Amino acid sequence: MKKYIFLSMLTAGYLFLITPFTTYMRSKPFIEKLGYVPQAEVLKFVAADQKVFLADSLVLKSLFYFGSLAGRSGAELVLPPDYFSLYKTIETAVKLDPYNLDAYYFAQAVMVWDAKRVKEANALLEYGTKYRDWDYQLPFFLGFNYAYFLKDYQNAAKHYQKAADLSGEPLLAKLAGRYMYESGQTDLALAYLSTMEKSARNAAIKKEFQERIAAFSAVKRIETAMADYKRDFGTVSRSIDELLRKGYLKDLPVDPYGGQFFIDESGQVRSTSKFAFHVEKSAGNRGK
Repeated sequence: MKKYIFLSMLTAGYLFLITPFTTYMRSKPFIEKLGYVPQAEVLKFVAADQKVFLADSLVLKSLFYFGSLAGRSGAELVLPPDYFSLYKTIETAVKLDPYNLDAYYFAQAVMVWDAKRVKEANALLEYGTKYRDWDYQLPFFLGFNYAYFLKDYQNAAKHYQKAADLSGEPLLAKLAGRYMYESGQTDLALAYLSTMEKSARNAAIKKEFQERIAAFSAVKRIETAMADYKRDFGTVSRSIDELLRKGYLKDLPVDPYGGQFFIDESGQVRSTSKFAFHVEKSAGNRGK
Protein backbone atom coordinates (compact mmCIF):
# COMPACT_ATOMS: atom_id res chain seq x y z
CA MET A 1 0.00 0.00 0.00
CA LYS A 2 2.81 2.41 0.92
CA LYS A 3 4.43 1.66 -2.43
CA TYR A 4 1.32 2.75 -4.33
CA ILE A 5 0.97 5.90 -2.22
CA PHE A 6 4.61 6.77 -2.97
CA LEU A 7 4.13 6.16 -6.71
CA SER A 8 0.99 8.31 -6.70
CA MET A 9 2.84 11.13 -4.94
CA LEU A 10 5.77 10.79 -7.37
CA THR A 11 3.42 10.95 -10.37
CA ALA A 12 1.59 13.94 -8.95
CA GLY A 13 4.89 15.72 -8.31
CA TYR A 14 6.06 14.99 -11.85
CA LEU A 15 2.83 16.34 -13.35
CA PHE A 16 3.06 19.40 -11.11
CA LEU A 17 6.50 20.16 -12.54
CA ILE A 18 6.07 19.11 -16.13
CA THR A 19 2.63 20.53 -16.99
CA PRO A 20 3.47 24.24 -16.59
CA PHE A 21 6.90 23.60 -18.10
CA THR A 22 5.31 22.02 -21.21
CA THR A 23 2.79 24.85 -21.53
CA TYR A 24 5.59 27.41 -21.24
CA MET A 25 7.74 25.68 -23.85
CA ARG A 26 4.85 25.52 -26.35
CA SER A 27 4.37 29.27 -26.10
CA LYS A 28 8.02 30.08 -26.81
CA PRO A 29 9.33 31.02 -30.28
CA PHE A 30 11.08 28.22 -32.18
CA ILE A 31 14.61 29.49 -31.63
CA GLU A 32 14.09 29.10 -27.87
CA LYS A 33 12.25 25.78 -27.97
CA LEU A 34 15.24 23.92 -26.59
CA GLY A 35 15.05 26.33 -23.69
CA TYR A 36 15.28 25.52 -20.02
CA VAL A 37 15.85 21.97 -18.83
CA PRO A 38 15.48 21.25 -15.09
CA GLN A 39 18.62 20.26 -13.21
CA ALA A 40 19.64 16.62 -13.49
CA GLU A 41 19.15 16.11 -9.74
CA VAL A 42 15.49 17.17 -10.05
CA LEU A 43 14.93 15.01 -13.12
CA LYS A 44 16.56 12.02 -11.44
CA PHE A 45 14.00 12.26 -8.66
CA VAL A 46 10.90 12.67 -10.84
CA ALA A 47 12.06 10.17 -13.46
CA ALA A 48 12.62 7.36 -10.90
CA ASP A 49 13.55 4.28 -12.94
CA GLN A 50 12.97 6.06 -16.28
CA LYS A 51 16.24 8.00 -16.26
CA VAL A 52 17.62 6.18 -19.31
CA PHE A 53 14.45 6.90 -21.29
CA LEU A 54 14.52 10.56 -20.25
CA ALA A 55 18.20 10.87 -21.21
CA ASP A 56 17.41 9.41 -24.65
CA SER A 57 14.58 11.92 -25.01
CA LEU A 58 16.90 14.84 -24.23
CA VAL A 59 19.48 13.67 -26.75
CA LEU A 60 16.80 13.20 -29.42
CA LYS A 61 15.43 16.63 -28.56
CA SER A 62 18.90 18.13 -29.11
CA LEU A 63 19.35 16.28 -32.40
CA PHE A 64 15.92 17.38 -33.63
CA TYR A 65 16.54 20.98 -32.58
CA PHE A 66 19.95 21.20 -34.25
CA GLY A 67 18.75 19.32 -37.33
CA SER A 68 15.78 21.67 -37.68
CA LEU A 69 18.07 24.70 -37.62
CA ALA A 70 20.29 23.05 -40.18
CA GLY A 71 17.63 23.38 -42.86
CA ARG A 72 20.39 24.83 -44.93
CA SER A 73 20.15 26.89 -48.05
CA GLY A 74 23.57 26.67 -49.62
CA ALA A 75 25.93 27.10 -46.72
CA GLU A 76 23.66 28.99 -44.35
CA LEU A 77 21.89 28.04 -41.13
CA VAL A 78 18.29 29.17 -40.99
CA LEU A 79 18.62 30.33 -37.36
CA PRO A 80 21.56 30.67 -34.95
CA PRO A 81 21.77 27.64 -32.63
CA ASP A 82 21.45 28.19 -28.89
CA TYR A 83 24.70 26.40 -28.11
CA PHE A 84 24.56 27.10 -24.38
CA SER A 85 21.17 25.43 -24.04
CA LEU A 86 22.34 22.58 -26.24
CA TYR A 87 25.30 22.01 -23.95
CA LYS A 88 23.17 22.13 -20.80
CA THR A 89 20.67 19.69 -22.32
CA ILE A 90 23.38 17.20 -23.28
CA GLU A 91 25.07 17.66 -19.90
CA THR A 92 21.78 16.80 -18.18
CA ALA A 93 21.32 13.75 -20.42
CA VAL A 94 24.80 12.51 -19.56
CA LYS A 95 24.19 12.95 -15.83
CA LEU A 96 20.93 11.02 -16.13
CA ASP A 97 22.55 8.25 -18.17
CA PRO A 98 26.36 8.40 -18.37
CA TYR A 99 26.35 5.38 -20.71
CA ASN A 100 24.48 7.18 -23.52
CA LEU A 101 26.97 7.11 -26.40
CA ASP A 102 24.85 9.33 -28.67
CA ALA A 103 25.19 12.17 -26.16
CA TYR A 104 28.99 12.02 -26.39
CA TYR A 105 28.88 11.83 -30.18
CA PHE A 106 26.66 14.91 -30.27
CA ALA A 107 28.99 16.79 -27.94
CA GLN A 108 31.99 15.82 -30.06
CA ALA A 109 30.36 16.57 -33.40
CA VAL A 110 28.54 19.80 -32.58
CA MET A 111 29.91 21.32 -29.36
CA VAL A 112 33.53 20.83 -30.42
CA TRP A 113 33.46 21.68 -34.11
CA ASP A 114 30.52 24.07 -34.47
CA ALA A 115 30.32 25.76 -31.07
CA LYS A 116 34.09 25.63 -30.40
CA ARG A 117 33.30 24.70 -26.78
CA VAL A 118 36.13 22.19 -26.57
CA LYS A 119 36.80 22.40 -22.84
CA GLU A 120 33.12 21.92 -22.02
CA ALA A 121 32.89 18.93 -24.35
CA ASN A 122 36.04 17.48 -22.79
CA ALA A 123 34.45 17.79 -19.35
CA LEU A 124 31.53 15.65 -20.55
CA LEU A 125 33.89 13.13 -22.13
CA GLU A 126 36.01 12.93 -18.97
CA TYR A 127 32.82 12.29 -17.00
CA GLY A 128 31.83 9.54 -19.42
CA THR A 129 35.16 7.71 -19.15
CA LYS A 130 34.44 7.05 -15.48
CA TYR A 131 31.43 4.96 -16.49
CA ARG A 132 32.18 3.68 -20.01
CA ASP A 133 35.56 2.46 -18.82
CA TRP A 134 35.69 -0.28 -21.46
CA ASP A 135 35.09 2.12 -24.37
CA TYR A 136 38.12 3.38 -26.31
CA GLN A 137 36.09 5.99 -28.20
CA LEU A 138 35.82 8.56 -25.42
CA PRO A 139 39.57 8.73 -24.70
CA PHE A 140 40.08 8.76 -28.46
CA PHE A 141 37.89 11.87 -28.72
CA LEU A 142 39.73 13.44 -25.80
CA GLY A 143 43.14 12.72 -27.30
CA PHE A 144 42.19 14.40 -30.54
CA ASN A 145 40.65 17.43 -28.82
CA TYR A 146 43.70 17.99 -26.65
CA ALA A 147 46.10 17.65 -29.58
CA TYR A 148 44.27 19.38 -32.39
CA PHE A 149 42.36 22.15 -30.65
CA LEU A 150 44.11 22.76 -27.33
CA LYS A 151 47.72 21.92 -28.32
CA ASP A 152 48.05 20.07 -25.01
CA TYR A 153 50.17 17.20 -26.26
CA GLN A 154 50.84 15.69 -22.83
CA ASN A 155 47.13 15.14 -22.19
CA ALA A 156 46.66 14.08 -25.79
CA ALA A 157 49.29 11.37 -25.43
CA LYS A 158 47.75 10.17 -22.16
CA HIS A 159 44.28 9.74 -23.66
CA TYR A 160 45.53 8.23 -26.92
CA GLN A 161 47.49 5.70 -24.87
CA LYS A 162 44.37 4.81 -22.91
CA ALA A 163 42.43 4.43 -26.18
CA ALA A 164 45.21 2.22 -27.52
CA ASP A 165 45.19 0.03 -24.39
CA LEU A 166 41.40 -0.42 -24.58
CA SER A 167 41.21 -1.04 -28.34
CA GLY A 168 44.50 -2.76 -29.09
CA GLU A 169 44.75 -0.48 -32.12
CA PRO A 170 48.41 0.11 -33.13
CA LEU A 171 47.58 3.44 -34.80
CA LEU A 172 46.38 4.89 -31.49
CA ALA A 173 49.54 3.75 -29.75
CA LYS A 174 51.54 5.43 -32.49
CA LEU A 175 49.56 8.64 -32.11
CA ALA A 176 50.17 8.57 -28.37
CA GLY A 177 53.90 8.88 -28.84
CA ARG A 178 54.89 10.48 -32.14
CA TYR A 179 51.87 11.54 -34.19
CA MET A 180 52.75 15.24 -34.27
CA TYR A 181 56.18 14.44 -35.67
CA GLU A 182 55.06 12.01 -38.34
CA SER A 183 52.07 13.83 -39.83
CA GLY A 184 50.65 17.30 -40.19
CA GLN A 185 47.54 18.41 -38.39
CA THR A 186 45.42 17.97 -41.52
CA ASP A 187 46.42 14.30 -41.71
CA LEU A 188 45.56 13.93 -38.04
CA ALA A 189 42.17 15.60 -38.59
CA LEU A 190 41.33 13.40 -41.58
CA ALA A 191 42.27 10.20 -39.74
CA TYR A 192 40.14 11.26 -36.80
CA LEU A 193 37.14 12.41 -38.87
CA SER A 194 37.15 9.21 -40.93
CA THR A 195 37.05 7.12 -37.76
CA MET A 196 34.21 9.24 -36.38
CA GLU A 197 32.20 9.10 -39.61
CA LYS A 198 32.42 5.32 -39.85
CA SER A 199 31.27 4.76 -36.27
CA ALA A 200 28.59 7.48 -36.06
CA ARG A 201 25.13 5.95 -35.76
CA ASN A 202 22.97 9.01 -36.28
CA ALA A 203 22.49 10.13 -39.90
CA ALA A 204 22.67 13.86 -39.09
CA ILE A 205 25.89 13.46 -37.13
CA LYS A 206 27.37 11.24 -39.86
CA LYS A 207 26.58 13.98 -42.39
CA GLU A 208 28.36 16.54 -40.18
CA PHE A 209 31.54 14.46 -40.30
CA GLN A 210 31.24 13.81 -44.04
CA GLU A 211 31.11 17.56 -44.67
CA ARG A 212 34.18 18.13 -42.53
CA ILE A 213 36.04 15.31 -44.29
CA ALA A 214 35.29 17.00 -47.62
CA ALA A 215 36.56 20.34 -46.27
CA PHE A 216 39.79 18.95 -44.84
CA SER A 217 40.38 16.84 -47.96
CA ALA A 218 40.27 20.09 -49.95
CA VAL A 219 42.76 21.62 -47.50
CA LYS A 220 45.03 18.62 -47.95
CA ARG A 221 44.94 19.06 -51.75
CA ILE A 222 46.12 22.66 -51.38
CA GLU A 223 48.81 21.70 -48.86
CA THR A 224 50.12 19.02 -51.23
CA ALA A 225 50.22 21.55 -54.09
CA MET A 226 52.10 23.99 -51.84
CA ALA A 227 54.64 21.31 -50.93
CA ASP A 228 55.20 20.48 -54.63
CA TYR A 229 55.60 24.18 -55.45
CA LYS A 230 58.18 24.64 -52.69
CA ARG A 231 60.08 21.56 -53.88
CA ASP A 232 60.30 22.97 -57.42
CA PHE A 233 60.92 26.67 -56.64
CA GLY A 234 62.44 26.61 -53.18
CA THR A 235 59.92 29.19 -51.93
CA VAL A 236 56.44 29.04 -50.46
CA SER A 237 53.51 29.98 -52.67
CA ARG A 238 51.50 32.81 -51.14
CA SER A 239 48.28 32.41 -53.11
CA ILE A 240 46.01 29.68 -54.37
CA ASP A 241 45.65 31.56 -57.66
CA GLU A 242 49.37 31.09 -58.24
CA LEU A 243 49.07 27.36 -57.62
CA LEU A 244 46.25 27.24 -60.18
CA ARG A 245 48.10 29.32 -62.80
CA LYS A 246 51.22 27.17 -62.60
CA GLY A 247 49.32 23.90 -62.70
CA TYR A 248 49.90 22.67 -59.17
CA LEU A 249 46.13 22.63 -58.70
CA LYS A 250 43.94 21.46 -61.59
CA ASP A 251 40.88 23.23 -60.22
CA LEU A 252 39.83 25.35 -57.29
CA PRO A 253 39.04 23.15 -54.28
CA VAL A 254 35.51 23.64 -52.96
CA ASP A 255 34.74 24.41 -49.34
CA PRO A 256 31.44 22.64 -48.49
CA TYR A 257 30.79 25.37 -45.91
CA GLY A 258 30.58 27.98 -48.66
CA GLY A 259 33.84 29.80 -47.93
CA GLN A 260 36.89 30.62 -50.05
CA PHE A 261 40.24 29.04 -49.29
CA PHE A 262 43.29 31.24 -48.84
CA ILE A 263 46.86 31.01 -47.55
CA ASP A 264 47.50 33.17 -44.49
CA GLU A 265 50.71 34.99 -43.49
CA SER A 266 52.06 31.93 -41.68
CA GLY A 267 51.59 29.74 -44.76
CA GLN A 268 48.58 27.89 -43.35
CA VAL A 269 45.56 27.04 -45.51
CA ARG A 270 42.42 28.63 -44.15
CA SER A 271 38.88 29.34 -45.31
CA THR A 272 36.70 32.41 -44.97
CA SER A 273 33.98 30.08 -43.63
CA LYS A 274 36.18 29.00 -40.71
CA PHE A 275 34.72 25.54 -41.46
CA ALA A 276 31.29 26.35 -40.07
CA PHE A 277 27.97 27.03 -41.74
CA HIS A 278 27.01 30.69 -41.60
CA VAL A 279 23.81 31.97 -40.07
CA GLU A 280 21.47 33.39 -42.68
CA LYS A 281 21.15 37.16 -42.40
CA SER A 282 17.73 38.60 -41.74
CA ALA A 283 16.02 40.48 -44.54
CA GLY A 284 16.73 43.76 -42.75
CA ASN A 285 20.45 43.04 -42.69
CA ARG A 286 20.83 41.91 -46.28
CA GLY A 287 22.97 44.15 -48.39
CA LYS A 288 24.53 45.99 -45.47
